[in-house]
Amino acid sequence: MNHKLTLVLLAAAVALPARGQAPAPAAAPAVAITATGTLTTQYMFRGQRLNAGGFQPTIEAAAGDFTAGVWGNFVIDDQVPGSSDPELDLYGSYTTSLGKDLSLAPGFTLYTYPKADKGAGFYKSTFEPNIALNYTVEGIKFTPKVYYDVTLRGATYEVTAAYAVALKDLGTELALTAQLGTFLLKDAANGSSPAVKSWGDYWLVGASLPVQVNKESKVILGVAYTEGRDAFLKQGNTPKAVNTLAVGRWVASLGYSVSF
Repeated sequence: MNHKLTLVLLAAAVALPARGQAPAPAAAPAVAITATGTLTTQYMFRGQRLNAGGFQPTIEAAAGDFTAGVWGNFVIDDQVPGSSDPELDLYGSYTTSLGKDLSLAPGFTLYTYPKADKGAGFYKSTFEPNIALNYTVEGIKFTPKVYYDVTLRGATYEVTAAYAVALKDLGTELALTAQLGTFLLKDAANGSSPAVKSWGDYWLVGASLPVQVNKESKVILGVAYTEGRDAFLKQGNTPKAVNTLAVGRWVASLGYSVSF
């Protein structure tokens, strides 16, 4: 889900090397697998609140420049009416270097909602290709990214800035993230005629701190504030209605990651 709030908080942290640890073996495995389990106080997706407490596991495999994984969300508390429990997403990307500090990364996400009620306008699955440009300057990594959901028939435009602050005494780094996005979906409700449009803006600021347990595993603490703004729904010629899922929330997360 580059694609869900917890991943935004954890993606940089999982990859951060812990300082002061034993050096990695000279010959890296052809495929590196990382499993992460995360408890989060809110499930926010592009400024929309889908539930409160949740368990979000990820299994990710990386082989050279290719990365693929499965991400899930299982509701623990306060499910928003109509949202799916569970959600299981398959994602992948391939990074191509364009220079010393520049790369291009096309990818995709297949969102699946096994228990979604199609009769109530929800989709069992949607498919969203994306393309990102990564550029690092003065230690800040900027990632403008474009998504297009072929099922919902709409695009999302997003830019993320990430920066790591060295914490030498703790042997780790504090990963800081800021994100701004906007979306317009032309077919937000399954089977609706006329179609339902959905649009809005969102932003996020967050920080995550990985704490190395041993060479293969780490605990990741995360906190963020994210908010959806100017979000509306509109069907045909009817007046637009406020999207009540778009709210502002603090999110705290606790993850445990193991690499193989």
